Amino acid sequence: MAGNITLTTNRTVPLDRIRNIGIIAHIDAGKTTTTERILYYTGRTYKIGDIDEGTTQMDWMPQERERGITITSAATTTFWKDVRINIIDTPGHVDFTAEVERSLRVLDGGVTVLDAEEGVQSQSETVWHQADKYNVPRVCFVNKMDKLGANFYRTVNMIRDRLGANPAIMTLPIGKEQTFTGAVDLLTQKSLIWGSDELGAKFEVKDEIPKDMENEVAEYRHKLIEQICEQDDTLLEKYLGGQEPSQEELKKVLRRATIAYKLVPIYCGSSLRNKGVQPLLDAVVDYLPSPLDVTGVTGINPKTGKEETRETKVDASFSALAFKIQLDPHVGKLTYVRIYSGKISSGSYAYNSTKDKQERIGRLLLMHANQREEITEALAGEIVAVVGLKDTGTGDTLSDINHPINLEKITFPEPVISLAIEPKTKADQEKMGMALQRLAEEDPTFIIKSNYETGQTIIWGMGELHLDVLVDRMKREFKVDANVGAPQVAYKETIRKIAEGEGKYIRQTGGRGQYGHCFLKVEPKGRGEGYEFVDAIKGGAIPNEFIPSVEKGVKEATEKGVLAGYPLVDMKVTLYDGTYHDVDSSDIAFKIAGSMALQNAVKQAELTLLEPIMKVEVTTPEEFMGTIIGDLSSKRAQILGTEKRGHIVVILATVPLAELSGYATTLRSLSQGRSSYYMEPSHYEEVPKNITEKIVSAINPSSTR
Repeated sequence: MAGNITLTTNRTVPLDRIRNIGIIAHIDAGKTTTTERILYYTGRTYKIGDIDEGTTQMDWMPQERERGITITSAATTTFWKDVRINIIDTPGHVDFTAEVERSLRVLDGGVTVLDAEEGVQSQSETVWHQADKYNVPRVCFVNKMDKLGANFYRTVNMIRDRLGANPAIMTLPIGKEQTFTGAVDLLTQKSLIWGSDELGAKFEVKDEIPKDMENEVAEYRHKLIEQICEQDDTLLEKYLGGQEPSQEELKKVLRRATIAYKLVPIYCGSSLRNKGVQPLLDAVVDYLPSPLDVTGVTGINPKTGKEETRETKVDASFSALAFKIQLDPHVGKLTYVRIYSGKISSGSYAYNSTKDKQERIGRLLLMHANQREEITEALAGEIVAVVGLKDTGTGDTLSDINHPINLEKITFPEPVISLAIEPKTKADQEKMGMALQRLAEEDPTFIIKSNYETGQTIIWGMGELHLDVLVDRMKREFKVDANVGAPQVAYKETIRKIAEGEGKYIRQTGGRGQYGHCFLKVEPKGRGEGYEFVDAIKGGAIPNEFIPSVEKGVKEATEKGVLAGYPLVDMKVTLYDGTYHDVDSSDIAFKIAGSMALQNAVKQAELTLLEPIMKVEVTTPEEFMGTIIGDLSSKRAQILGTEKRGHIVVILATVPLAELSGYATTLRSLSQGRSSYYMEPSHYEEVPKNITEKIVSAINPSSTR
């Protein structure tokens, strides 16, 4: 098995026998458990890892094992039926959404794990749409068939209705809840029964199907064959002529339809009880794309500005995307790269076309969670870790210096919450700066800013859990003790109407003076459209060389804000006039004038605050529904609706983040600890006037607004 494979020497896996897949799902649907079973059955590990015991291979960070959640996407390589599978186990928690985003960008296929009792939950929808964005074909695994309330058919209907997918049911469950013993494979009409071997590595394949399932199997098999035949005219003709296509023909067409995302094969099982994982592995091999099935990657040539395509070929020019940075205590900084074309070898050089820098490839590693195997070269279609890259960050493209290309960057959501952090002792001071810098390199949604007025360091992230984990990592990995303030909401400022402003900066000192003078117009833009600067200077009213200085001054003023010190967003700033002095005008004078003009303009443009609104989903027993809705309404929530699932009710709402501080504790006390909630950022909205006044006066007591 894989234990005997020395990948350092055996590098002969052809491209069509490689699968780059990700395991994606909602929190607690069983992603990591499913991955652990895959590693066990493919001979990658000799003992099954258990989340509850903290012995998993993929959740190797101490924080992951303590909390029982996945925080970083772990990459691993394994073999099944002579096919090499590169797996990335992604986090389900919305606070670590960057990990999912960057993983999906470089994967060819995905396995979506769903909870058979909960069905399609919010985060399942979010990650599903993230996968849609990158056109990632996927198969679904309806997990936890042994759980009380498990309902396979309802989950399949939710996949159709909520995710807009076209599910192709491949296996039907035999029994459910405590009686779940296996599945019927619809294509082969055989029963797969687990139970004789407690670890699930061996299972029985029976020719006969349970008597009480015969009609059901016949009906769903007929549906499946029809679905597959509809994807191919030749098969359809054959089928309509009363002839059933062979299994080979059906599999071939199903593979094509899955890769084109016209069908999504559905499997069922229970990872924790070691049932149903092997058919899922077969599906990964049979239906998910190899690097060759994915059309070549396109990018922009930085020299010509033209679009170019790179085919997945070893003899093509080298191109790769760096999608994750990880700090390893043993080898230092690891950069995970997906190679799209060509090959690289250790000790060679690659060109970072994003930053226009030459980089040396130190060592190449094949990663297995946090263990590693050293290799001498890496080829197109592979995912490897590189040691020795100094300037390469997440989303940078590496290419051949003679044939440069810039691949599409990875976009990440903006952080919504911040907190102040300060070192406990003088000794921690220096270490803290370095630790924060290192963590920010790893995580693109973690941002560090300094507040010059108070001298505080402010860290920004995707949620309280995200920041909590980062502070904890600082303590453990970098031995830095820090005092942490209460989490603060990431407000923003914007304007409601068009206004103009003038900025004039004149300083006359002995000798040469300073002179800068400009006029700006500000206009509101739609929510989320961001900031735009337009140069509309005519007739050289301000010389060209000073315009970037005005822009710089404006940009700095938008970052500091005017109303309450929050960044100004969603507005267009037009520089339309100004004057200059032949001798005294300078970059610094125009920068200050730009900053003054912006402040004067926005003060007349009806400044207002924006706050992050969260999409909240509360799952609760029916008896607490009224109390919870009442409590949410008192938090300025908009209740979007409720959905009944058995004895459980799911309440959907949008709530301002500012009102949700400590909500986990409130919810526990309202429902005797029986309710749970999930939230993710939704959008920004204006803060009501009375609350804006409170916030402004708290920050700036002298404000008479």
